Amino acid sequence: MVSSGQDPTTSTGPASAAAPSPAKRDDTAPGRRRRHLIGVSTKMYFSAARTGSFTQKVIELLSSTTTLTLDDIDIFIIPDFVTLTSVIAAVRSAPEGSVASRILIGAQDCYSEDFGAFTGEVSPAVLREVGVRFVELGHAERKRLFGETDGRVGEKVRAVVRNGMVPVVCVGELTEGEVAEAVREVIKQVQVVLEGVGELEEVVLAYEPVWAIGAGEPAGVEYVKQVARGIREWEGVKKRGEKVRIIYGGAAGRGLWDKFGGEVDGLFLGRFGHDGGEFVKMVGEVGGGWW
Repeated sequence: MVSSGQDPTTSTGPASAAAPSPAKRDDTAPGRRRRHLIGVSTKMYFSAARTGSFTQKVIELLSSTTTLTLDDIDIFIIPDFVTLTSVIAAVRSAPEGSVASRILIGAQDCYSEDFGAFTGEVSPAVLREVGVRFVELGHAERKRLFGETDGRVGEKVRAVVRNGMVPVVCVGELTEGEVAEAVREVIKQVQVVLEGVGELEEVVLAYEPVWAIGAGEPAGVEYVKQVARGIREWEGVKKRGEKVRIIYGGAAGRGLWDKFGGEVDGLFLGRFGHDGGEFVKMVGEVGGGWW
């Protein structure tokens, strides 16, 4: 799909010559349990050099393991836009068949149109072309700093799905309170962002209580478990079955995964995953106690 804002005197651009993306694994088909998922976003904390060293450290450690497989877990890294293609290239150069070679790469945002006169924006079609698998959308910082609404996030979600990628949609209540209130607030967000998205499309909901982002401690385990259960039991998510994975973010760190007891499908890390060694240790925790 090409935006109406595209210059009609030009070709349709890279979309027509795009390199084929890896086949989309149907790991959430009916009858199959949801695969665990763990990833990290570098936000805007890293220099280009630090992103490079972080990526190489993760690749080195995940290339050397013989006890962790990706049968039940997906791993992703979301760098900044400037270093995105270099991180993809580094992963592609990892030893063939290693866990590191199957790391998935994400982007921190995208625009809702594929091509056109949208200076400074990032095309979802180009993201797919270069090998991006996940796109993070609707983070609380973007809502607070740039005024993004749930409706705008929904437009981007549809663009990501349209281009064969998986949206990682950040949702969460603003203030700490009762579980029922949090569930209601989050479901309102989910309802808007999933509007127009087919029930067979894969979606990741990153539950991040806004009040816990950047805090020293995550939200209480029982609180998170109950909110995640409430999201999953809402009909709009329930009818999508295994196609929706719910992961937790918000001061997520080591030792947290086992406490959730399977109520969430994975972890979305920020600064607690910004050390390559620590990130890989948490990959091990989610992957079954390895490392």
